[in-house]
Amino acid sequence: MTLTYVYSESIAVVGPLATYSEPHAYDLCEIHGAKLTVPNGWQVIRREINSGESGPSDEDLMAIAEAVREVATREIPNSNPNPNAVQSAIGRRGHLRSVPNA
Repeated sequence: MTLTYVYSESIAVVGPLATYSEPHAYDLCEIHGAKLTVPNGWQVIRREINSGESGPSDEDLMAIAEAVREVATREIPNSNPNPNAVQSAIGRRGHLRSVPNA
């Protein structure tokens, strides 16, 4: 679970685990999330964890797959200063590396 404070409104929100970092958000285990208490005058909003909400959506997965396909089909210019050198079968594309099948 993720706990997020809204200091200006004296509210603490406890809900599903966040997928990104925020300055006033803290990840809690289920036990501590359930036992959370807040200062006097504060309000707690508890969002139930819905199993349908967990993980990326189908649209998110398709966007990631399309981005990977786009990068994979780009032509990489030959940056080898020696034109007589033999090209290696293993290429380097940014942080990804292709390894030939043995």
